[in-house]
Amino acid sequence: MQVQGLLLLLALILVAAAAEAGKNKKEKAKKDGSKCEDWRWGPCVPNSKDCGLGYREGTCKDESKKLKCKIPCNWKKKFGADCKYKFESWGGCSAQTGLKTRSGILKKALYNAQCEEIVYVTKPCSSKIKSKSKAKKGKGKD
Repeated sequence: MQVQGLLLLLALILVAAAAEAGKNKKEKAKKDGSKCEDWRWGPCVPNSKDCGLGYREGTCKDESKKLKCKIPCNWKKKFGADCKYKFESWGGCSAQTGLKTRSGILKKALYNAQCEEIVYVTKPCSSKIKSKSKAKKGKGKD
């Protein structure tokens, strides 16, 4: 019976600790000193070159802030890092252009970014011919 009581007490302590940790996170978010709710955020500007760590500036009435951000170096720079798209499968290869095409529909625009609703991307057709069936070698019972 004492073991059950001890387990119950331990469970209550863990629940209380988790609730306190959640409360502290909320308080930290409010401590930035801003009561403004209509923030306008600019694009992520990398510190060097065209990808990697950088900052995005935001303004709200008379206030301004800088947030850290990151543009992945393998990102499709044409669309911007704040525009997230859901892409279809690649289409067939065009014999005239030698390119495959696919389209993407806007899934999410972060930080109120100006994004196109539908985008199209192309890539060169593969010069390799992929075979569906692979030859299997028998396990020699000749």
